[in-house]
Amino acid sequence: MMDENQLCRECILRIKPYVPGKPIDEVKRELGLEDVIKLASNENPLGPSPLAIEAIRDCATDVGLYPDGNCYSLRQDLAAHLGVDPDNLIFGAGGDEIIFMAATSMLCEGDETVQSDATFLEYETIANLMNCRAHLVGLSNYVQDIPALLSHVNERTKLLFITNPNNPTGTTVEWSEVERVLDALPPRCVLFLDEAYYEYVDDPNYTRSLEMVKQDRNIIVLRTFSKIYGLAGLRVGYAIAPKRITDILERVRAPFNVSSIAQEAARASLKDPDQVARSREQNRRSKEFFYAKLPKLGVEVTPTQANFVWIDVKRDCRQVFSELLKRGVIVRTGDIFGCSTHIRVTTGLDAQNQRFIDALSEVLKQ
Repeated sequence: MMDENQLCRECILRIKPYVPGKPIDEVKRELGLEDVIKLASNENPLGPSPLAIEAIRDCATDVGLYPDGNCYSLRQDLAAHLGVDPDNLIFGAGGDEIIFMAATSMLCEGDETVQSDATFLEYETIANLMNCRAHLVGLSNYVQDIPALLSHVNERTKLLFITNPNNPTGTTVEWSEVERVLDALPPRCVLFLDEAYYEYVDDPNYTRSLEMVKQDRNIIVLRTFSKIYGLAGLRVGYAIAPKRITDILERVRAPFNVSSIAQEAARASLKDPDQVARSREQNRRSKEFFYAKLPKLGVEVTPTQANFVWIDVKRDCRQVFSELLKRGVIVRTGDIFGCSTHIRVTTGLDAQNQRFIDALSEVLKQ
């Protein structure tokens, strides 16, 4: 029998499989619980827009047909919503697929990538996939360190990743710093700016990324319908970039990659005038609740611009995770990001937030 080294490329063995947040049903089965809440995967607790649910029902009978591979109607609606040219858009089955498109179309063996060490895990994965070296750079006070990131850029650098707001810390990089990156990058290097949580941000100095697209800079801006629009289960992400870049990405995009149901649900979400506002309001209320309650438990919480909070529980995060799980509360451990005493907690509904605080208080008293 062949061993794993003979079955695949050597670089594949360096990839650590992505481990998602535990599903509710799995926790119920494993622990025999009836009531479980999930605050682990940064999902919108309000769920999809009622208009999206209606659109899903209306198009359900058409699933025997292949979807529009070009996402024409969604492309037109989203371009109008963002004020960009339709050719500046490319769609993926979630933002993850856009990341893989960038890797497979742009990275050659021997190229290099640059990213922060405590950030979204898939960037390092795609570098390993393409047999490239990923430079992982430490954060500065939980914020991505722009000078340090730039210090690792060289003639072999092809992609530099900035997640803004950062996952898992929820911190942002001011636009002047992002612009500094764009001005410093060599011509062969592209800034991959992950703005998956941008609708939640209330910092006025946050982003002008679409201006950079219109200026034909070397930039890919990633956004998604999974977060504030509550469509995580349908997998519809998108990127905005200059046409010369979207043309490259289109060459590796899988045909029919975004389902017809996902396209119609996303279109309907854009037509709901209150979807973003009500989700932002729930998130604002949740953050204020956490800021008030968590310090009283003797833990530290990092101010966030996203829909999750980064908490230093000052003890082994795996132990805290396990004890919370026994109480029917699923969170995300920080060890996967190299932070052994941190947990990441998605902001939930008011009752869910209170339940988490009660459970964490019990665990920390043990």
